[in-house]
Amino acid sequence: MNMIRFTSKGIYCVPGKFYLDPWKPVDLAVISHGHADHAHWGMKKYLCHHFTVNILRSRIGPDIHVQGIAYNEAVLINGVKVSLHPAGHIIGSAQIRLEYKGKVVVFTGDYKIQDDGLSTAFEPIKCHELITESTFGLPIYRWESIAMQNERLQNWIKDNQSNKKTSVFIGYSLGKSQRILNAVHEMGPVYVHYSIAKLNEAYSQAGIKLPPYQVADLKSDIKALDNQIVLLPPALLDSQLLQKIPHAAHAICSGWMQIRGARRWRSADAGFAISDHADWQGLLQAVRGSAAEKVYVTHGQTATFAKYLNEIGIAAEEVKTQYGDEEDPQTQTTE
Repeated sequence: MNMIRFTSKGIYCVPGKFYLDPWKPVDLAVISHGHADHAHWGMKKYLCHHFTVNILRSRIGPDIHVQGIAYNEAVLINGVKVSLHPAGHIIGSAQIRLEYKGKVVVFTGDYKIQDDGLSTAFEPIKCHELITESTFGLPIYRWESIAMQNERLQNWIKDNQSNKKTSVFIGYSLGKSQRILNAVHEMGPVYVHYSIAKLNEAYSQAGIKLPPYQVADLKSDIKALDNQIVLLPPALLDSQLLQKIPHAAHAICSGWMQIRGARRWRSADAGFAISDHADWQGLLQAVRGSAAEKVYVTHGQTATFAKYLNEIGIAAEEVKTQYGDEEDPQTQTTE
């Protein structure tokens, strides 16, 4: 019997009778992390990492039935040993390890190899079968070091300050915005959108101390943002609010900014290739580190990455899922 089945509701653990990051309502959902394409409303019960509990309650609803467990803590569900292991993607993100009758399957969820200093660093997990993302599964995607990424953000702010411009960063509210805040807070006061501030609280509740910030008043006191540093979610990229910020220069922070054409998208003043996903080398490192005999590639550049794995002797196949890309500003219509 195969331990995993790919269904119209999501990834199903057959003997355990539960789902991994399902996109339709089920009785029990084991959740890899709190991004909206992996954690959906309507499940009877959620199981996730302790740090993800408050994120789910904030995004889905305060009354959901959710259980949190620690990294490397195992629970038994219908004979399947389930444990969560650091994925390095965002706070509380986890690879889901399943063990049943001597066979081990690992679902990575979204992950990155780089240690951003906020998320628990990625740990490779040995398994027989690996289910991996491939959001940036093309050789062109190779991230600079965290230090270099931070330096680029700071230098852009310096240039804006010398030209009396307001530095507006566009980044996803959960994960990306906290990284930007961590990188730029010493450059001056930082103002964040209320949706970002709301998720900052999840970091505080998890014991992760973020630098000081202020919640931006985008309706009644927008002039206070002049010449400051502002963090906004992608949903506001084409909004009138962004256009009203005095002397604004705006930068999109996303892995897609690695491609020069993407940097000119929507006439952004700047683009920074900062991602919470693994780049090409990171994906290969994770696959090799797992020593998996079979790899399922779920979303992103599935065809290219699966083809390459097969060419280097690692059995792989594409799997269609409904996971999206929280990094792509084109997909961000709500926040």
